[in-house]
Amino acid sequence: MRDFEWRTDHDFDERWSARTYDLAKLKTLDLFLAYWGGPEVAHVIMSFGFADGDHLAWSVEVRRERNSQFSPIADAFRSHTLVYLATTERDSIRLRSNVRGEDVRLYRLKTPPANAKLLLFEYVAEANELAERPKFYNSITANCATTVAKLVRAAGGTLPFDWRLIVNGFLPGYLYDHSAVVTTMPLAKLMERARISEKARAADASPDFSRLIRVGVPSPREEAVSP
Repeated sequence: MRDFEWRTDHDFDERWSARTYDLAKLKTLDLFLAYWGGPEVAHVIMSFGFADGDHLAWSVEVRRERNSQFSPIADAFRSHTLVYLATTERDSIRLRSNVRGEDVRLYRLKTPPANAKLLLFEYVAEANELAERPKFYNSITANCATTVAKLVRAAGGTLPFDWRLIVNGFLPGYLYDHSAVVTTMPLAKLMERARISEKARAADASPDFSRLIRVGVPSPREEAVSP
């Protein structure tokens, strides 16, 4: 599991650790969207939450060579391989919100723990498979959002294919249309309350980072107990 202390993209303390998790304590599944290229383009991170407050975040990314440049055209033609990163939230989320200054938003999903566990198994299986047989990243057919959708379907979900899985900045509307997130408020209000970059910067050095960035973010658990 990666748990880097990032100062810049090129200046960081490298930390890796082996961890175990009690799957009986797996309770929640959350989705982070980090907007880095305008309102249409975001990076997707899925995070599994446990009863003890711990979170395991998965980021599906392109494995770039040193000094390589982003190119969605080149990435559609087998130029880089795919990588699955298991990280702490203070690593992968803080990197985007605090270090890169991206607009990061958090959506709490209506995923039952049993389904979340199946999806977690799929992430682990895919990561292990890549270790044995590398695959190419593809900006259209194997990007971070389409890979997540494939994993959800493999875990027994029923998410239909939609153009918003490719133009993934619009994923919140897709999730809202399929009642995968809180729907007791207008989508625009949900999207505004999903912003967590300011909270992440305030919690920059806190060991309670994951809890603090969730304060005020609508949760299906709160929706379920509302009068």
